[in-house]
Formats: sequence, C-alpha cells, structure tokens
Amino acid sequence: MLQAQVFLWAYILLFFPASIVAQGLGANWGVIASHPLDPKIVVNILKDNGIKKVKLFHAEHDILTALSGTDIEVMVGIPNHSLESLSEKYSVAQAWVKANITAYMGKKGVNFKYVAVGNEPFLAAYNGTYNNLTLPAMKNILKALNEAGVGKDIKVSTPLNGDVYITPTYKPSDGIFRHDLADIMNGICEFLHKNNAAFIVNIYPFLNLYQNPGFPEPYAFFDNDDSNSMDDHGVKYRSVLDANIDTLVAALKVSNFSDIPIIVGEVGWPTDGNIYATTKNAKKFYNGLLKRMTKNEGTPLRPKQYPDVYMFSLLDEDLKSIDPGMFERHWGIFSFDGQPKFPLDLSGKGQNKRLVGGKNVTYMEKQWCVYSKAASNQKDLAIKVAWACNNTDCTTLVPGASCSGMGIDMNASVAFNMYYQMANQTKAACDFEGLAKIVKQDPSNGTCRFPIMIKTIQTTSNSSASAPKSSRSSTFSSSTSHSPFQTHSPSPSSSPFHSPLLIFQIFVGIFTIWFV
Repeated sequence: MLQAQVFLWAYILLFFPASIVAQGLGANWGVIASHPLDPKIVVNILKDNGIKKVKLFHAEHDILTALSGTDIEVMVGIPNHSLESLSEKYSVAQAWVKANITAYMGKKGVNFKYVAVGNEPFLAAYNGTYNNLTLPAMKNILKALNEAGVGKDIKVSTPLNGDVYITPTYKPSDGIFRHDLADIMNGICEFLHKNNAAFIVNIYPFLNLYQNPGFPEPYAFFDNDDSNSMDDHGVKYRSVLDANIDTLVAALKVSNFSDIPIIVGEVGWPTDGNIYATTKNAKKFYNGLLKRMTKNEGTPLRPKQYPDVYMFSLLDEDLKSIDPGMFERHWGIFSFDGQPKFPLDLSGKGQNKRLVGGKNVTYMEKQWCVYSKAASNQKDLAIKVAWACNNTDCTTLVPGASCSGMGIDMNASVAFNMYYQMANQTKAACDFEGLAKIVKQDPSNGTCRFPIMIKTIQTTSNSSASAPKSSRSSTFSSSTSHSPFQTHSPSPSSSPFHSPLLIFQIFVGIFTIWFV
C-alpha cells in the first residue's frame, strides 16, 4: 500500500507540475504580434499551468470564444480611444456590453469578472486628454451592465499607472494622490467604493531600475537586507513593489477610501533587450514575487492579505513599440510560440519546475536566412541591416541583449533572419541584393537564438469599440512624482514601429564602428 501511495504522489507531481498556483495570481494576454498563437493553444497554456485569471486589453472574438466554457476569470479591457464615445453616448456603452459581454455569457460562456475601462488614462504624457472622459465612461459601462442584469457579478474599474500617486518624503506612509488629479481620483475612488470594485494599479520595478541611474538593484527584487531597504518610521521596505503598493494604500487612506481593495494589474520583468532584462533576473523577480504572494502576509500598511497580481505578461509580442526601450517586446514568461523561457514554480514554493508550454504549435520549415560572406557588395551591408531592422525585430542586438557583441556576421544574420521569418519565409525576403542566403542548419549560438516562425491563423474582432491590437505601453510619461517608488509605464500605441529613424541610426552606427 505504501509503495502504491508513493507511486501515486510521484505520478501527480510528474504530470501535474503546475496545477497549484499562488492565490490571486493571473496573467496579461497581449496580442501585438506578427504571428499570434492560436487562442485555443493559449487557453490550454493557462489551464495546464493552473492560471485561473487572465487580463485582456480589448475584446476579441476568437479569444473570448476560446475562453468560453472554462472557469478562467476574465478581466476584459476597453482601449482609451473608445473613452470619448463611451462617455458621451450611453447607447455606445449599451452596444459594447451587448457585443462583448452578454454575447459571450451563458452556461458555456465566458467567466467575466471585470471590465477595465481605459488603460492608464491619466498618464502625464496624455496632457489630460482622458481626465474628464474616464469616469463618465465607467459609469455608462456599469449602467449598461446593470441593465443587462450582470452588474453585480461583473465589476468596473480602470487600470492606472503608479504615477497617479506620489510621496513628497519618499516614504510610503506619506503617499497622496497627485495634486492635479485629486478631484478626479476622489471621483474614481467614490465610484469604486460604492460598487465594491478594486483599484487597479500597474507597477514596474524593472522600470525603476532602468530609468533611474543609481537605483539600488537589489531593491527592485525581494528579500533584501537592511542595506537595501527603505526605512519608513521604523518599518523596513525590502522591495520597491511593496513600497509602491503601500504608497497607494496611504493615498487611499488620506482620501478616506482606505477599505478599497487593490489589484496589481501589471507587474513583471522582461528577458531581453537590455542589460538588466535577462531570464536570470526575470526568474529571480518572479520567484520573489510568488513567494510573497504565497505567504499572504500583505504589506506593512495592509498586513492581512497580498493583492491579486496579474503577471505582465504571458507571451512575447514582437510588434510592440520600442519607444519605452528595446526590452518592450520581451515581457513574456513564454516566448512568442508559447514555450517557457525559464523554470518557474507558480505555487511560490520555489521548486525548480518547468512551466507547461504550448502544445500542437505548428512551425514553418526548419530553415533560416543568414549573412553571406561571399556577396560582392559588402559596402552596402550596414544599410541593408539597418533597413531590415527598421522592418522587423532587432531588439536582441542592442548592447546587453542576448545577441549583442557577437560580431558583424552574427548580427547581420540576426537581422536578416528576423525579417525573413516575420515575412513567412518567402524566398524574396532572404535576398538583400545577394547579401543573404537560406540555410538548413540552425545558426543559433550561445544566448543568441534564431527563431523559426510559427504558422498562425487570422483572427477576427467582434468588438464594436475594439482597439487596434495594443497592450501595455508605448511612450514614456513624464514623471511628476517625488518618489523613487513610482514607476511610469509608457502609454498605449497602435503603431508597431514607432521610431524607425532611431533604429536606423543605432544599427548604422554599430556597423560603421565594425567596419572602421
């Protein structure tokens, strides 16, 4: 009997490695990708890894259909460009709810829990564009949900950036809402309080480290000693995430809304495109975060329960704007094809478990496009590579990234292959006036991987107020905070290549240096 029990537990551990996740853990699912995975495959990734909460940036028919019939809790977003029409015309809110909520409900429908109205609409970079539109849009959406009979089950909120609050003394306990947003935030908080909805905030410790020279690196992670902590009247903060959360808690208390629950709508760590953006650091960050969540001890100002957290993000997105930084396309804990990047125990127990990757993913042919040394027109190489990088994803080539510092041959091959793969391996995409050639042997070397693109399906949108395929942020906000705790996510953009001139200059500069 004992042997049988041991065998049974071994079987469970082997075949259900990620069935238990930290309480309150979810994931953001963005789709700004040249070759997005089949939504059914992505839903199976969520299920196989025990992730029961997902946040979408806009309503998309194929994704909502794939989520139908599952018990996965869904937070569905409405993009900022829809706020004006939603705030001005209740009929637009009615139509949105009908097309994107009630159409997917029923016994085998979508398990909607939240509608996220807008995405970081009060960023300083918007110059107040959405300040007077967000709350009216939220009210109209809630009214339409109530009219449809689902307002008690589906909450309405708006994901906000950490720059909506500040702390003049750098101490979390002195947190207040930005003075220019005080009246607006009071209205938002009153709405959330009245309707038992959570305050959703996006926080990025990585951006604290990336944007602020001299920021103590250990403080971006967890479990640091006192030398890398913040002292707040005798309370030690050993991670900027906890300090940021409590800055918001303090701001809510000052505004007399101390009982509003908090959800961290986005938090994560990128794995490429910057010296700090590595799989090692991402693993370290997530392991620390999941451990904090599993302990469920909360933060010093809210000690009883840690907030629900949505990891940013589930998958890499190779068409995201690189305005915020070259790391912007590498936030996924899974690569673009649904394969895990590093071992991660979502239960928070620190075991060296591997995530369950996407199944039945169909790839294109095992062939790559690389630089040809035999080409006669070598003088044009820098220009051709710069052109390729303007039209594909060369973020792995920048200093500190996974393919950096490997020489002209390797870097040219990376650029040519990414263009070739994103162009569906068409023969004409691997020419560059004779400077490139197709090979059958994988040219990957060390940390520098040469991907093969996946075959993808065409998706359709059922949203009457659907966004362009956008997800997190794309342009920096200007900082108005007096606190090192605040993180400033960039703002949304539908443009996949937002700074071609910058990329051109970077890579022409790199190749000019090599040739000199």
